[in-house]
Amino acid sequence: MENSMIMIHKIPFSELNIWDVKSFFHQADVFNDKHPIVLFGEFLTKPQIEKIKIEDSGEYKILGARSYGKGVFVNRIVKGSTLKMRTYQQAKENHLFWCKVDTKNGAFGIITEDLADGVGSSNMTFAKIETDKANPEYIQLLFKSKKVNEYMDGYVSGTTNRKYIKPDQLRDEIKISLPFLKEQNRILANYKKQINLAKELDSKANKLEKSIEEYLFTKLGIDIFTKQIKVQGIKLINFQELDIWGADKLLRGNFNQILESKKYPNKKLGTLLFINPRTDLSSLRNEDKMSFIPMKNVSDTYGIIKSKDEGIKLKSKGYTKFQNGDLIWARITPCMQNGKSAIVNGLDNTFGYGSTEYHVVRNKNENYSVDFAYHLLRTKAVLNDAVNHFTGSAGQQRVPKTYLENLIVPVPPLLVQKEISEYLNNLKSEIKDLKISAKNKRSTAILDFEQEIFKDK
Repeated sequence: MENSMIMIHKIPFSELNIWDVKSFFHQADVFNDKHPIVLFGEFLTKPQIEKIKIEDSGEYKILGARSYGKGVFVNRIVKGSTLKMRTYQQAKENHLFWCKVDTKNGAFGIITEDLADGVGSSNMTFAKIETDKANPEYIQLLFKSKKVNEYMDGYVSGTTNRKYIKPDQLRDEIKISLPFLKEQNRILANYKKQINLAKELDSKANKLEKSIEEYLFTKLGIDIFTKQIKVQGIKLINFQELDIWGADKLLRGNFNQILESKKYPNKKLGTLLFINPRTDLSSLRNEDKMSFIPMKNVSDTYGIIKSKDEGIKLKSKGYTKFQNGDLIWARITPCMQNGKSAIVNGLDNTFGYGSTEYHVVRNKNENYSVDFAYHLLRTKAVLNDAVNHFTGSAGQQRVPKTYLENLIVPVPPLLVQKEISEYLNNLKSEIKDLKISAKNKRSTAILDFEQEIFKDK
């Protein structure tokens, strides 16, 4: 039998800054010995904080600290007359800043030069960073690390929503890996190099995204610069022009012609494709299992189905039924505005099911492609316009079926539709690859940093 006896560890009394064996081993077992492991108090000192009296006529930047090392931000800018608390703390550059009643998940940040005119409430606290020992950017980087945050959260105490680390506890009890200043700068330079590469990839992806509508509209002869001219004063409307009883909707104008082409014929989408074709759900039984695509499984960014939930048992008849080749298009806000839509493919069975908050668009004949319509319906022009046709109460607003049915769309020859779809599919694939590469660069940057200070597990 393997000997599992735990050996006795001898600890010099001089190394115990706190009488807590668990904390000692917690710190000793996390960091490698490549760099010095020091108390936060080695580079953080108590600051001299100026207290300011709030004046009713003054305007104040109230600062906050985001979790996961995202740093200090301006929470709000307010008039002094709106503040109940009459004394605030003046921020100073190169101070560490955090909420002393809620310090979990890396909610620490550095006061940068542009935030030094902000103020913090009495719930917030500051510590001065001795910049001859620690680069403030390195300290901020510490709190971007998930492993650092998990380590720090081991010291958090308090009840739900009141989990905190006291200032004295941070300085006098908790240790962190702190390389010498030259090494900090080297580590930061390596991190920034990866982050800058990620930004370049994101920038390229964003430029390609902006080119999508320009290409699409130019190819189809759609004037993307045309804006509706608002009529000032009284507007006379013939009764026969009213197709909906509601002045607010009437005054929105004829938005259904936003995709009207000057190069090709135009028709209503409902005459070219089936919109929400009738499906019979009566044969479904409660014990039936199905391929299910909830709204969360459709990517906003890429317009694809990320995954399917297989073998889901039916709970009710409240589902949308679709098949391979159908376009599912979110009709509820904010999912619609985020562009939640995708072409269904890869279903194991004849049909799949999903939320009733999808509009389903299906081929009607061979002369108009659902794939081509997919690209039209993902344009910002359509997504922004559809908001003007919402029905329902706030928070539960939806785009009605009639919007898609009456949307005027260009009808180029099928070969042109396929050419455009193929080009845009390739372009979107390139954008996806760029964004994934950018995300990987960011992950690599933080992993490389963690390898510098943590032990391998």
